[in-house]
Amino acid sequence: MSLFDVYPLFDITPVNAKDVFVYDENGVEYLDLYGGHAVISIGHSHPEYVCSLSNQLNNIGFYSNSIQNPLQVELAEAIETISGCKDYQLFLCNSGAEANENALKLASFQTGKSKVIAFKNGFHGRTSAAVAATDNAKIIAPINAQQEVELFKLGDLKGVENALAKNDVCAIIIETIQGIGGLDETTTEFLKGLESLSKTHNTLLIADEIQCGFGRTGDFFAFQKHGITPDIISMAKGMGNGFPIGGILIHPSIKASYGLLGTTFGGNHLACAASLAVLKVMRCENLMENAKTVSEYFIEKAKTIPQIKAVKGRGLMLGLEFDFPIAVMRKDLIFKYHIFTGSAKNPNLLRILPPLTLQKKHVDVFFEALEKAL
Repeated sequence: MSLFDVYPLFDITPVNAKDVFVYDENGVEYLDLYGGHAVISIGHSHPEYVCSLSNQLNNIGFYSNSIQNPLQVELAEAIETISGCKDYQLFLCNSGAEANENALKLASFQTGKSKVIAFKNGFHGRTSAAVAATDNAKIIAPINAQQEVELFKLGDLKGVENALAKNDVCAIIIETIQGIGGLDETTTEFLKGLESLSKTHNTLLIADEIQCGFGRTGDFFAFQKHGITPDIISMAKGMGNGFPIGGILIHPSIKASYGLLGTTFGGNHLACAASLAVLKVMRCENLMENAKTVSEYFIEKAKTIPQIKAVKGRGLMLGLEFDFPIAVMRKDLIFKYHIFTGSAKNPNLLRILPPLTLQKKHVDVFFEALEKAL
């Protein structure tokens, strides 16, 4: 049986990984500045993480959500403590797409409406409503296109207001910092405007923190810089350091009822153990503060490279924008200098999404290689 060929693959086969490094079958060491799509938050194979998962597996790895699972309660309390999002409710699932799918479904239940407002260059997942809210026609199948979605440019508050006036919008969904779209972040004024309009028009504001959340920007959630209170917050990627887990935080004004949402694997024992280990390491090793410190150093180094036209993003969710396509340079960084980086919808943008354990010495290695590649 062959694999369904939907991924363009680099000819590299990782077999081992430690902290910010990945090793292939020939023992070649790669500096990982991409973290597998911003997934590796506390470093590859962190001993606390490995121990937590191993111990949990030796006890119970899985049972369904028809029984008590104290680890879910512990995880909810840990997220509340570290994030400061008081009194929100937690629903656990398996991925970012599922998180957004459940967020949109819950918004429709809550408001009795079906239309969604999203934003150009946004990416929210590949499931039915989530992909319809994604600005990429190539991945939206006819069955997904049945969803009612209207896309606006970031900052177009008047356009959003006019759409909301029709009283058919259940949710506004927005990435606080766009990931694959190119690291664009809108203004505090715009986000506060969306918050105000959503309240006026009985619409839920969903903050998509799947890539920019869980400490990556130096704040636990990227929206917190802007002083807004979303109705629903979606999260995934860095939440499990590689173990599949996602979730939504739900404002206390939204009431639960039996059967409203559901999942088989979501919030299983291993997933909770993984995320609890992530939060413990983030706290004990001050990784959010490290993200800010190393980010400042990275940005200062970037200013010394004249070919870099702009640095986008915050914390360790960064994009280096050039005035030429970066595809060839990215391949050189991988195969000549053994450094993983990422691409974006913007062909001139190199994405940097390393583990939050990245150190200044690793930044030096990257810029030395980048100068050679340029």
